[in-house]
Parts: sequence; C-alpha cells; structure tokens
Amino acid sequence: MRTATIQRNTAETAIAVTVNLDGTGTYDIATGVGFFDHMLEQLARHSLIDITLKCDGDLHIDQHHTVEDSALALGQAVAQALGDKRGIRRYADALSPMDETLTRVAVDISGRPWLVWKSAFSQPRLGEMDTELFQHWFHSFAQTAGLTLHVETLYGDNNHHIAESAFKGLARALREAVEIDPRKADAIPSTKGVL
Repeated sequence: MRTATIQRNTAETAIAVTVNLDGTGTYDIATGVGFFDHMLEQLARHSLIDITLKCDGDLHIDQHHTVEDSALALGQAVAQALGDKRGIRRYADALSPMDETLTRVAVDISGRPWLVWKSAFSQPRLGEMDTELFQHWFHSFAQTAGLTLHVETLYGDNNHHIAESAFKGLARALREAVEIDPRKADAIPSTKGVL
C-alpha cells in the first residue's frame, strides 16, 4: 500500500494528515473552515485517495495559515506515498464540468513544482473562506507534492462551481496520474531514470 502520514506542528498550526493513494476515496477532514473541508472532501472522493486531515490553526487571526499549511502537509504526504514514483502513469488531465462552469486541470508528477493558475472569482468569500486562498492552496500543494500543475477555468459564473470544478478536476487528474501503469509497473516514467 502506498501510504504516508505527516505531522506538521508550528506556532500557527498543528496538522496530522494520512493518505492512501490506493484507497477508495474515504475521508475524515476537519480544518475549522467549512468550505475548505468541503473542497478537500471532493478531492478525496473523486481521486480515490483516502485522506485523513486534522488541522488546529490560528483561525482567530485568519484562514491563511490553516489553508497553506494543510496544503503543504497534504502535498508532503502525497510525495512520500509516491516514493520513487516507479510505475506511475505520471501525466493526466481532466475536464471538470459543474453546471455552467468548465475547468481544465493537467498534472505532471514531475518533481518540478510549478503552478499555472487561470481561474478568477467575482466575490471575496465563499462561506467563510477567502477566495484568494484557493490559488495559494494549489500553489502550496504543487510545491510539496512535486507537481507541475495547470488549472484553467474555461468559463463559469458561479463562484462555488468555479472552486469545486478546480478541486474535482485536480482529483480526477491525480487519480489517473498516481495509478500504476500495468504496462510499465517496474519502470520510472522518465528517460532520466529518476523523478
């Protein structure tokens, strides 16, 4: 089983996260930010990656540290569970429709972190979550997971749908990219021989 557990404790947050890349999409998530929990639950369910994530953050200040540090810890757990990345498909993309919204997500588990973000929101908050934190979450997650990640909302009006289609698109792309390719199950998917 490709699993990992990360504990991240700072003066701003205390986080425990466990992932199982070969799971069924079960989740147990509690960050104290309701809309954020909803997005992480979508990520687990549609990627089939089991995720347990508990965060006790300094929400009396704002949500920034909770969202950022949760992304960093989750990305670390995914990277650790991937190990040397032997046998993975590596590349994947997904078109994620949600009513009037369509988002395209492409991922390369490259070990070269990069985020291209082409999504925007017309309101500053969704529930109690600051919408500016979505881009920051994707950036932080890509950094520690070692992903080249492109997220582009092709069109859409509803802010909830824009956020959710991005997380579901990432989930569907990750589901494929982390899968073991039966045609190359013992090979590192790179001409370099290492990722």
